[in-house]
Amino acid sequence: MSFDVKDKIALVTGANRGIGKAIVESFIQHGAKKVYLAVRNLDSASELVNAHGDKVVPVHVDISKADTITELATKATDVNIVVNNAGILETAEPLADHSESALQREFDINVFGLIRMAKAFAPILENNGPSAFVQLNSIASIKNFFPFTTYSTSKAAAYTITQGLKDSFSPKGIQVLSVHPGPIDTDMAVQAGMEGMGSPVSEVSEGIVSSLKAGDFHLFPDQMAKQFGDAYQSYAENIIEADLSEG
Repeated sequence: MSFDVKDKIALVTGANRGIGKAIVESFIQHGAKKVYLAVRNLDSASELVNAHGDKVVPVHVDISKADTITELATKATDVNIVVNNAGILETAEPLADHSESALQREFDINVFGLIRMAKAFAPILENNGPSAFVQLNSIASIKNFFPFTTYSTSKAAAYTITQGLKDSFSPKGIQVLSVHPGPIDTDMAVQAGMEGMGSPVSEVSEGIVSSLKAGDFHLFPDQMAKQFGDAYQSYAENIIEADLSEG
């Protein structure tokens, strides 16, 4: 399955900054007809509106609140591609006093938010096909990073959900892409103590465009992620992406 963003209508959550903003800009550069900017604060999308005019449409969503996602789906009924980029990171190792609360909050956004978005937009994407659903996961979804154990746990769960979505969406003609960046130059990287260590956001956004066109399920976009991808490739091809129903 292959998907070209040219002349398509997209929706990107967390579109106002970092990777989300870069995805919007890459989609428009590659010919997307319109992009919904799904953000909590509509004013935060003003820079993109000023730059791209009526090619972008700010819309409200709070991924932690199911009713706002349901409302969003009533406004963006014409989308061909949904990018679930919004997510949070808490610094919490497994024995930290706040590990349970951190994990609960990360699951609410990173896992249940993904499920809410997929359920709300599945019928829309099926109706508007050819279509695609992109989930921003992480290299932390396949390898725990100790100071961020709860984050890694939530992303591992999100990755598993993404695999399930691939199986659910494929018969409906919806391509699914699981994106696994390493450290990227964003506010989240600064929060994680990795300021100046990240790769450019464009490596993720341009990688998404290319991987959708290639029909890939996994994308490891940046230098560190590519090292993970190379090591993971055989397992991914023979276990994750293989049809084991007759095995």
